[in-house]
Amino acid sequence: GRTLGPIAKPKQIKVVGELPKTRSGKIMRRLLRDIAEGREVGDTTTLADSTVMSQIQAQLPPAGDNG
Repeated sequence: GRTLGPIAKPKQIKVVGELPKTRSGKIMRRLLRDIAEGREVGDTTTLADSTVMSQIQAQLPPAGDNG
């Protein structure tokens, strides 16, 4: 807490098997934000593996569930 500013501290951490990455290897933070905030996932056409988003969503509790 002393080294990170308030904006850099996550509210919670969820461990997943893989992250949504583009073909060039960049992590798509926008898609992770969509899932974390319970929004519909946006455009995933640039992902290297299009199944990753459904895998992440399957590992997380339904939107609105705090568990």
